[in-house]
Amino acid sequence: MRTERDALGVLELPEDTLYGINTARALENFDLGQRPMNRNLLRAIVLVKKAAAITYRDKNLRDSDIENAIITACDRVLSGNYWDSFPVQALQGGAGTSANMNVNEVIANLALVELGYRPGDYQVIHPLDDVNRGQSTNDVYPTALRIAAIGQLRELSDECAKLQTALQEKENAWQDVRKLGRTELMDAVPVTLGEEFGAYAQAVARDRWRLYKVEERLRQVNLGGTAVGLSGGAERKYRYGVVEELRRLTGFGLAAAEYPMDLTQNNDVFVEVSGLVKAMAVNLMKLSNDLRLMNSGPHGGLGEVRLKALQQGSSIMPGKVNPVIPEMVMQCAMRVIANDTAITMAAAHGEFELNAFFPLIADCLLESLELMTRAAKLFREKCIQPLEPDAEGCRKNLEGTYAYAASYISALGYDTVTRVVKAHSPEEARTVLNGMMKERTL
Repeated sequence: MRTERDALGVLELPEDTLYGINTARALENFDLGQRPMNRNLLRAIVLVKKAAAITYRDKNLRDSDIENAIITACDRVLSGNYWDSFPVQALQGGAGTSANMNVNEVIANLALVELGYRPGDYQVIHPLDDVNRGQSTNDVYPTALRIAAIGQLRELSDECAKLQTALQEKENAWQDVRKLGRTELMDAVPVTLGEEFGAYAQAVARDRWRLYKVEERLRQVNLGGTAVGLSGGAERKYRYGVVEELRRLTGFGLAAAEYPMDLTQNNDVFVEVSGLVKAMAVNLMKLSNDLRLMNSGPHGGLGEVRLKALQQGSSIMPGKVNPVIPEMVMQCAMRVIANDTAITMAAAHGEFELNAFFPLIADCLLESLELMTRAAKLFREKCIQPLEPDAEGCRKNLEGTYAYAASYISALGYDTVTRVVKAHSPEEARTVLNGMMKERTL
């Protein structure tokens, strides 16, 4: 066992444990039994630490041996071999301090091992004095969330593009499949299945464009602003170099914030991003529900499209197959909408110079981005692409209604057409209306 000390006292840790006393206290204090912090967020925090170490080394601000060891430690974590060393829960008090401390301790101890020392030999490399030098949780954590969100936004935007293409392919293929259009679930006017899917494609196209454009608001970072955005404790050369290095490491067009205090205390950008992800969730929910209804049956429902059969739908009803992918997508959408509410509430409670509830914003936002990315991919591959029209079902539903009646109004008037459809069956009414049109042209 090794002994570590902090301002609160002393703790014993297993000799080779890579995290330290701050992580141990967080595990004890936030024992929620849920999930650790998001791995994309973790990777982004480690990238921040790597960018800082490279900057200190290249600007000749620190001992190059120490910084090289820290850089190597960061690379080892980024390789994905040390996830068990980051057990801190996603939801935590302290605005993300425990997450930052966890990373600082693991990086410091891996760097110590790299130099031939034992974990805990902090007189050689210290988690705060060395790994966290010139930084604060308050600029590291928001910067990392922006990086993680940009990466996930790009994936989501790509999936939107693929889904839009799949919908447009159905639009083009089904232009001649006439069916009943409905408003408020009631018979309306004739449309084609292709036209309906063209409308769905337009909605997804808007989602794609909105998500693509909002990245601009995430590119500004407050790294170098430290505690409240005033750069206390951060050297000038480091402040100007670290964002440039982070831009190089990520490949994203990051820029130092013009007013770092703004980004340290205000989280409206994350509310904006969440709102756009929620808009996409709403569109996918609407489309999924439409498909559930059009697929309903096979004998007692609408029966206008056929979803691919993926699994048995009942433990008691033989042959039943459920619309499981649209149902899954709708549940993902519901979770995203709930996450948006949580993000909104957390962002609104950012009192004065810092938001204590930032871990909730980070966890909910990244979950929403990941959920929508995966849901859109599965929706496209397992639902939209193999979807087939039931042209006969569409024809029967259309021909058994008065949907054609609206086309006679301009010539015969609304009241006249209404009286005819009220007095006759759909087939009879069509004959009567056609006769009235002939009389009108004589």
